Amino acid sequence: MGIIRSCFSFILGTVCGVYVAQNYKVPNIRKLADTAMVMAKHVEEQYRKPKKGKDDDNYD
Repeated sequence: MGIIRSCFSFILGTVCGVYVAQNYKVPNIRKLADTAMVMAKHVEEQYRKPKKGKDDDNYD
């Protein structure tokens, strides 16, 4: 009885998750995260400060 009581919320969450995934249109989280990473990299590259090279330090 102890293992059923301790795992009850996990089992209930899994069953509800399966039900929702089968009966409703749930977005693909992995695809959404990949799209967000691509957009973040694009913004970072666009607004990044230019790198200083060794030649840029010499103002001779």
